[in-house]
Amino acid sequence: MARKLKSDKWLFGAAFFLVCVSVVMVYSALAGKAMDATSISVQLMARQATWVLVGSLLMVVVMRVDYRAWQHPTVINTALGGVIAALVLLALMKLFGTGHDVKGAVRWLGVGGIGIQPSEFAKLAVILFVAKLLSQRLDRINDFRSVLLPVGCVLSVLAMLILYQPDLGTTVSIALVAFTMLFAGGLSLQYLGLSALVAVPTLYVLVWNSEYRRLRLTAFLDPWADPLGSGFQIIQSLIAVGTGGIVGRGLMEGVQKLRFLPEPQTDFIYAVIAEELGLIGAVAVLLALIVIAWRGLRIAANAQDSFGAFLAIGLTTMMAVQGLINISVVLGLLPTKGLPLPFVSAGGSSMLVNLIGLGILLNVSQHATSES
Repeated sequence: MARKLKSDKWLFGAAFFLVCVSVVMVYSALAGKAMDATSISVQLMARQATWVLVGSLLMVVVMRVDYRAWQHPTVINTALGGVIAALVLLALMKLFGTGHDVKGAVRWLGVGGIGIQPSEFAKLAVILFVAKLLSQRLDRINDFRSVLLPVGCVLSVLAMLILYQPDLGTTVSIALVAFTMLFAGGLSLQYLGLSALVAVPTLYVLVWNSEYRRLRLTAFLDPWADPLGSGFQIIQSLIAVGTGGIVGRGLMEGVQKLRFLPEPQTDFIYAVIAEELGLIGAVAVLLALIVIAWRGLRIAANAQDSFGAFLAIGLTTMMAVQGLINISVVLGLLPTKGLPLPFVSAGGSSMLVNLIGLGILLNVSQHATSES
C-alpha cells in the first residue's frame, strides 16, 4: 500500500509561529507611529492579516500540487517570461516617470489597487529554472555552455532590470540563492572563485557610484560619525535592541517605533520585536528561522529526485538568507538594506512568495523518503 502523505510538521509549525508574530507585531509597530493609532494601525493590521489569509490559501493549494509539475517547461517559461515582462514594464514606467515612486525607487505594479512587487516573484522563477536545469544537466555542471551560461544569462537580465528600480538587496539575494544551488550541485570552486572576482568589483562600482549606497556603507563602518543623518537608522535600531533586555518593555510599549525607528513594520520589525519582547522574543523568532532552515535542508537530503532536492535547497536558501540579512542589518552586522524579514515583515508580495514557497517545500516533504 502507498504510504499516507504527510507534511513536515516542524517546518509548518515554525512558519505558522512567524506568521502569527507578523500580524501582532505589524499592529504593534504601527500603533505608536500612527497619529490616529486605533484606526490606522487596525486598518494596516487587517491588511497584513488579509495577505496572510490569501497567502495561506495559496499555500494550501500549492501543497496539494505534486512538486514535479513545476518542472514542466511551460510552467518555468511562463514564470520567467511573466516576471521579466513585469520588470520591463516597471523599467518603462520609471523611464517615463509614470510609476509609483517610493523614496526614489519604482518597484511596485498596481493591480486593482494592490501593489505587487515583481522582483519578489523573480526569486521563485529563478529557483524553478535553476532546479530544473541542474536536475537535467547535473553531470555537466562544470560545462560552461550547458549550465553556467544559461544561468548567467537569466541572472544578468533579471539583475539589470531589478538594479534599474533600483534594488541591490534583492539582486544580491537572488544571486546568492542561485549560486548556493550551483554549489550544492557540485560546481567547481574554480568557477565560484571566478564569480567572486567578478562580483566584488561590480558591487564596489554599484555602491561607490551611488550616493545613498555609499552613505549606507560609511554609516555601517561608523554610524556615530553622522548620528542624525546616515547613521540614524543603525543607531536607533541598536538602541531598540539594547533597551529590550531579557523580557522586553512589553507588547505595544516600545519607544523607538515612535518616529525614531524608520520603517518599523518592514525592514526593522526585528528591532521592534527585540525591544518589546526582549531577548526571549528575538531568540524565539531566530530559532523559528533556524528550524525552517534545518527542516528545509533535511527535506532536500531526503527528496525523491534531484529536482525536488534542488527545489528544496533553493526555497530554503531564499528564506534563510533573507532572514539572516535582515537580522544582521538590525544588529548592525551588515549595511542597511531594504529586505523584509520572511513571514514577519509587513508587505504582501514578500508574504505571498514565502507562503507559496513554503507550500512547495511542504509538498516535497510529503514525497520525501524519510518522515522523521
